[in-house]
Amino acid sequence: FCLMAAPGKAAVFRLPPLPTVGEIIKLFRLKAQKQLSQNFLLDLRLTDKIVKQAGVLRNAHVCEVGPGPGGITRSILSAGVEQLLLIEKDSRFIPGLQMLSEAAPGKVRIVHGDILTYKVENAFPKLLKKNWEDEPPDIHIIGNLPFSVSTPLIVKWLENVSKKDGPFIYGRTQMTLTFQKEVAERLTANAGGKQRSRLSIMAQHLCTVENCFVIPGQAFVPKPEVDVAVVHFTPLVQPKIQQPFKLVEKVVQSVFQFRRKYCFRGIATLFPESGRLERTEQLMMTANVDPTLRPYQLSMSQFRNLCNTYRKMCDEDPSLFVYNYREELRQRKKMRNPFESTSQPEKPEEENQL
Repeated sequence: FCLMAAPGKAAVFRLPPLPTVGEIIKLFRLKAQKQLSQNFLLDLRLTDKIVKQAGVLRNAHVCEVGPGPGGITRSILSAGVEQLLLIEKDSRFIPGLQMLSEAAPGKVRIVHGDILTYKVENAFPKLLKKNWEDEPPDIHIIGNLPFSVSTPLIVKWLENVSKKDGPFIYGRTQMTLTFQKEVAERLTANAGGKQRSRLSIMAQHLCTVENCFVIPGQAFVPKPEVDVAVVHFTPLVQPKIQQPFKLVEKVVQSVFQFRRKYCFRGIATLFPESGRLERTEQLMMTANVDPTLRPYQLSMSQFRNLCNTYRKMCDEDPSLFVYNYREELRQRKKMRNPFESTSQPEKPEEENQL
């Protein structure tokens, strides 16, 4: 690598001449695996644009998730980062990433592993830690995520935000990630929008979520059936719902269980059949929520009121929180048909986002 500086300007990192990403794919005979929902982004103008959404990366520490053949990796290195951690599950990509590592001595660390189990809390120097109330640390997470892992991964990280652990042990670490366009629209949907979902509430009550731009499917190899959107997350200093993640998740999941019906129907599933009507009315009256609103019409403050009121009810009756509506359905069905094999209850109308 070389450091090039114009008079009066700071030195800028430049990668030496390297094979293109397309040539790397041919050189190592890499092929996107459909079962892993892999799609390669070869256009470095687009990878530069993704990296730009992360903000100023000069001298920052970055974790890239699923770098694949290394298109975004090159753009991150060109942004002048201090250290780049690459976490790649597919061993086929490691040789190509090692080539990039050798082109940027001392800057790149490669981990062959699964981001869902990797301990990101140990990935960066402790001196980078900042208080939660301070500005975000100089740490960024960037990734062109496979569709199969994007939703479970962001849910895991949102829970980490809530607990201030994992990647957020260093402070309000920012994330710039790709999702299929429909998921990105759910992440950023406002109250009243048809895309409003469980994912909208879980993300927006913990983070500022920005849908940055859309990348058409034909920009990827192989071309996916959907377009892709880049989403930027910055954790909030104070969550909009100050209750434990699991409690908020349970309330929100119940509300959206029947998204086309009145919200009263979903909220009722928080309570056992015995006393269900009375407790549902008590919750909605205390939370001051109109029972005839549809789930996607509820505002964040209404979800906050529901969660706070439900928490008080659980404090008074701890058995409430462990109650499981679907388990009750299974048991009732089993009692009616004791000789039939246990089957899954009918799925709710809400899309399976969490």
